[in-house]
Amino acid sequence: MNKIRLEHLLKEHHKDAFMWASQCCNYNREDGKEVLQITYLKIWERKAMYGGQSGFKTWLFSVIRFTAIDYLKKRGISFEELGKLQMVEEEQQVETDRINYRELLSRLPERQHQVLLLAFYHGMTLTMIADLMDLHIGTVRTHYERGKDALKEIILKERHE
Repeated sequence: MNKIRLEHLLKEHHKDAFMWASQCCNYNREDGKEVLQITYLKIWERKAMYGGQSGFKTWLFSVIRFTAIDYLKKRGISFEELGKLQMVEEEQQVETDRINYRELLSRLPERQHQVLLLAFYHGMTLTMIADLMDLHIGTVRTHYERGKDALKEIILKERHE
């Protein structure tokens, strides 16, 4: 792929890529910026190359995911422990009568959390998610269905409290 086409695709997916990088870093915007910068350098220096086996966005998200894992390991945080960390609050406070879906999603097991984020917030198909996470499509479907069911239960429980 030539550099002009690559630059165009990176610009086209930048907003979603930044959101995914931040989500991979437990919603920490600064860590997300750093991970995305490292990812772009990897791509630009051809340490990560798009081969066309999957969609560009799927490939890009996969590179971001593995870059985030490496970045967090260097900082002494395991990727699996992220769900246990306290979440960083957004600049704006969530209204008390609204449901904080970010907090509810964080209660799910990590794989269910990631699958639902990719499906609902990034509009990816289950096949794309399977490619990105290097999982069998059946495994992704299971995490998707169980995640939806668990999230529904959490939401119903929150409404009754």
